[in-house]
Amino acid sequence: MMTKTQLDALRADVGAKAKNGIDFILAATIIWCMIAVIWTLPFSAYDRSVFTFIAGSFLLPFAFGLSKLLKTSWKIPDNPLQPLGLWLNFAQLFYFPFLIFVLLKHPDYFLMTYAIITSAHFFPYAWYYNNKTYAIMAGIISVGSLLLALRLATSDFYLAGFFMAFCLLILAIWNFVIYRRQNNG
Repeated sequence: MMTKTQLDALRADVGAKAKNGIDFILAATIIWCMIAVIWTLPFSAYDRSVFTFIAGSFLLPFAFGLSKLLKTSWKIPDNPLQPLGLWLNFAQLFYFPFLIFVLLKHPDYFLMTYAIITSAHFFPYAWYYNNKTYAIMAGIISVGSLLLALRLATSDFYLAGFFMAFCLLILAIWNFVIYRRQNNG
């Protein structure tokens, strides 16, 4: 049986070696800047939504490249918690039927829906990395995306994409500061 102290040590190890996931967060920041630009283009909401899916497919290659640059670890073979990070990421795929519904029935709201799904999947990483920034930003992004969609004209929804990118950048910086503090530089 594992003690809480042992579990916390494993979580700290994952956070240190993965640098609190900043490679993925920075890659997502780039992707969401691309998505925001896509939503300024003179295409239908449906077409912009499809382009958004395509832009999202670049996340893993960008994150992999940033992991090399930032020297983060994707695999930590001696840590039994490491596979959980991948499982937590795959969990968002089960939200995609709702995203497909919005794409087909209400494509103007696709960007808001995608932002909320993306941010909601951050919440369990607060436990995984023992880092409340993920929970805080999951709430801010979800509620902020909804409020923007309620307040903006559909022609201005691209601002929700920039809001998401800005929040992700804040999350990356915040997580890096925490990483540096926890790992003494």
